[in-house]
Amino acid sequence: MIRARFRFPSADTASFRITGHAGFAEHGEDIVCAAVSSAAYLTANTVTEILGVEASAEVREGYLDFAFTGSEAAVKLVQGLRLHLEQLQAEHPKHVKVTTEV
Repeated sequence: MIRARFRFPSADTASFRITGHAGFAEHGEDIVCAAVSSAAYLTANTVTEILGVEASAEVREGYLDFAFTGSEAAVKLVQGLRLHLEQLQAEHPKHVKVTTEV
């Protein structure tokens, strides 16, 4: 199961941690994993490369931890990622779990 945890401690600060594998299909064929990974990387790259926000990121197999402070626009992007993953959770509740901390 993919677990995504979001934190929004202030209007200009956010973080997310995504761990695990969906287990929806074989490695390389798993569309749920691909959807989550693609959306997470799009969000992280947009925050850092397009908005120019300095962020910390740790990436390894089945793990992405991303955090930043100082941008309300970037927080909105992360909120969009959360919404996207919540939709995936609704469609695939055995494969995606989303939690949010304030």
